Amino acid sequence: MPKKPIRAVHALEEAQRIAFAPFVFQATITLKRMGVLNYIFENCNNGGVDLDTIAEALSISDYGLGVLMEIAESSNIVCKNEGDKYELTKTGYFLTCNKMTGINLNFTQNVCYQGLFHLQEAIETGRPAGLKELGHWPTIYEGLSKMAPDTQQSWFDFDHHYSDGIFDEALKIVFGHAPKLLFDIGGNTGKFAIQCCNYDLEVRVMIFDLPGQLSKALENAKNKGYENRISGREIDWLSQNTEIPQGADIIWMCQFLDCFSKQEILKILTSCAASMDIDTRLLIMETFTDRQKFDNARFILEATSLYFTTMANGNSKMYKAAELIELIDQAGLEIVSDIGVRELHTLFVCKKSNRN
Repeated sequence: MPKKPIRAVHALEEAQRIAFAPFVFQATITLKRMGVLNYIFENCNNGGVDLDTIAEALSISDYGLGVLMEIAESSNIVCKNEGDKYELTKTGYFLTCNKMTGINLNFTQNVCYQGLFHLQEAIETGRPAGLKELGHWPTIYEGLSKMAPDTQQSWFDFDHHYSDGIFDEALKIVFGHAPKLLFDIGGNTGKFAIQCCNYDLEVRVMIFDLPGQLSKALENAKNKGYENRISGREIDWLSQNTEIPQGADIIWMCQFLDCFSKQEILKILTSCAASMDIDTRLLIMETFTDRQKFDNARFILEATSLYFTTMANGNSKMYKAAELIELIDQAGLEIVSDIGVRELHTLFVCKKSNRN
């Protein structure tokens, strides 16, 4: 990416904003949680609102509200109009009303913020050194079913936001292959498995996941009346035994492989290849950093890589498409379809290579 020309004074300003970025972030979280940003938004048609009115309405001290609003104004979150009343800027509007931004804020605050203090240790050790701020597990995945409710909710909201929107399009591709048995690798809460059963009245789904997640997924399937069509097997892809049975028409992975190192991904793909026959198709849905149309999307993915480094497992990331394509080839698979799905995602449809 070519360097963008920038004047020294602007570069220095940007450097200072980075130096104090945690202050701005925490001020924003506080303004949201105390209802300040939402209150200003609700009064946007009333010519804005002054400090005293906000303080009285929300029972916040003039001092406390004052320091928050000062940093919010200098950070272009709020501004004062000609009547010396506060209004939201466009940035403030998105911080207040945009669903994706709210999910990202909560994920950063509730899942990652304290753990990111240990980023250097995570880089040096190759382990999720920040995870101890949430609990004492080898990886975050073992702890998902045991997290504090707000932390767990923020994690699932983040995970689901970047996958739920693509399921409708994905289902059309999956059932274009008319599967009778589908393996859902890393089935999480069972959302995709349930949607498969909603989409097709005969398909059977087997979910492969860690015990905590699998238990929750099967419970959700039962609640939807699909206990006879959705089954599961416990599997830990970091263990020695990672064999999966034969017989699937489709093996499905969505935002799953980015949870593992390259060596671990190769192990997973090789296990899948060993279970496949010439008609089985492996469908891999991912968001690749080198296939993003907008710089903002790439930025979010690269920030998410630091979550994997510090909190999740210490050795995975959001990959480039070229990196995964190489691993697919090494596992004895070949890509038969390379499909862009909406703005962020890519779907690889793979078959067993003729070399095998």
